[in-house]
Amino acid sequence: MISRKARAFWPLFSVLLLTDCATKRLAEAHLLPVHSPREILGDVLRFTLAYNPGAAFGLSVGPASRWFFTSVALGMTALFFHWYREAEAHDRSFAVALALVASGALGNLADRLRSPRGVVDFIDIGFGDVRFWTFNVADAALTVGALLLATILWRRDHDLPPLATRTAER
Repeated sequence: MISRKARAFWPLFSVLLLTDCATKRLAEAHLLPVHSPREILGDVLRFTLAYNPGAAFGLSVGPASRWFFTSVALGMTALFFHWYREAEAHDRSFAVALALVASGALGNLADRLRSPRGVVDFIDIGFGDVRFWTFNVADAALTVGALLLATILWRRDHDLPPLATRTAER
């Protein structure tokens, strides 16, 4: 019998990782030249191919960025899979959070290993000259997963009932 956490984790993890890899390859094939915006929803949503040799929000440690962030991603992914193994078999919300962060970390790790140019980014949101950082599916999964994971861990530290339990009680 497959546990609830496995039914939540593995399909989401697989779909997000494959979607991230596929959309990045499509971006590289169809959004050339680099840094040439293509309007999708007017000026609000554009696809703009960019490469990020650092980490989220332009974080960089100089020439060592590629291998530093590769090491960080490997370490964090090992931690996420350890937490997954240790999680209760029924803990779906924790499994979802871990699937989001693990798939995002591995998606961006694959780019770092594949090319010295860095992580492929292409989703460009903003208005006119006021733009958010260009990002990708892995970045979105990492962000949502990290927020969910932080909420779950905070609730556990404060002995609050799980999110799914509170919702079901209403």
